[in-house]
Amino acid sequence: MNRTLVLVAALVAVLLVGAAGGMLISTARTTDDTPPNAASIDVGFAQDMRVHHLQAVTMAGIERDNTSDPILQGFAFDVESTQLAQSSEMAGWLTVWGQPQLPDAGAPHMQWMSEGGTHTHSNGEGGKTTGSVQRMPGMATSEELDKLRKLTGKELDVFFLQLMLRHHEGGLEMAEYAAEHGAKGYVRNLADKIVQSQENEANLMKSYLAERGAQPLPSP
Repeated sequence: MNRTLVLVAALVAVLLVGAAGGMLISTARTTDDTPPNAASIDVGFAQDMRVHHLQAVTMAGIERDNTSDPILQGFAFDVESTQLAQSSEMAGWLTVWGQPQLPDAGAPHMQWMSEGGTHTHSNGEGGKTTGSVQRMPGMATSEELDKLRKLTGKELDVFFLQLMLRHHEGGLEMAEYAAEHGAKGYVRNLADKIVQSQENEANLMKSYLAERGAQPLPSP
């Protein structure tokens, strides 16, 4: 069995175990606990971060399936499996809380960070806002994802690293806010883990780009 098939099999196992584990952990943690409401930081964070994570999973899967670089194939698998597991845990919370797994299609994001209109956060377009946004910071556009799917070789590897680095850095703001302001301890704990893992992976991607003579994407 070649390396790609091994990684795919391992990824399926991670997804299945993560989904089941997320439900079991979430049920145990939230039993006899008042669930957060739809407008809460906890629900908003879980739904928006799942959207953010699932795009990272998509990009990592493209790289994993198409790169010829074993180091980056392994790195893409690590990103994919980590974010799938975290997404599964958040899905477990949302199920137990009786909330949708994702925001409504076309609904704005990051409203849960508004804090009465006084907290300022990124608007996903290089500026700041105290309200909701249509595109979360770091999210790739449809055109960028289409380009990623068409590239090969070094160009694929570099563009993947650039997109994923921007994606990781864009998601930090949401995770940092939830780590500080989430109502549930387990929500704050996962948000803090996301901050730590994505900061570490961002530093690693910067070194990978430098090794390939490339730079991060400019800020939007």
